[in-house]
Amino acid sequence: MLPISEDRTQSQVSQENGMSNQILTPPAGESAASRRLGRSVWAIVAGFLVVVILSIATDMVLHMFGIYPALGQRMSDKLFVWATIYRTLYATFGSYITARLAPNRPMKHAMIGAVIGMVIGTVGAVATWNKGLGPHWYPIALVVEGIPCAWVGAKIRE
Repeated sequence: MLPISEDRTQSQVSQENGMSNQILTPPAGESAASRRLGRSVWAIVAGFLVVVILSIATDMVLHMFGIYPALGQRMSDKLFVWATIYRTLYATFGSYITARLAPNRPMKHAMIGAVIGMVIGTVGAVATWNKGLGPHWYPIALVVEGIPCAWVGAKIRE
């Protein structure tokens, strides 16, 4: 492979290496605004994934070590307090990740993620309300903590 020189453009080098110029430049019609939108969506999804993955992994480890009872058995209220604590920390961290990855206005991105999480949490609370899975305060706490966790996570980013 020859180095790029004044006589050879990046496009020529790319074509010689079997790469088209389309890889190096955005497709026609793709604007900076659409790229920002994609980064905004990714920031929110990434923050959400962080919270979900950390929460599920922690639950699995606590079940594995016998701290949580076997799946299908109800946990004590004390264990739900611990679950609320680490989920609060994870929500704050996830909001920080969202704010960190946001292309602009990190607080707005974190709040959008919080609202989406609160809607999902509310749907989950309504769907499981009378199933006897745990105390009623637990899903309410998870929904209510969304905005404060997002605010703190975004503030840490600032």
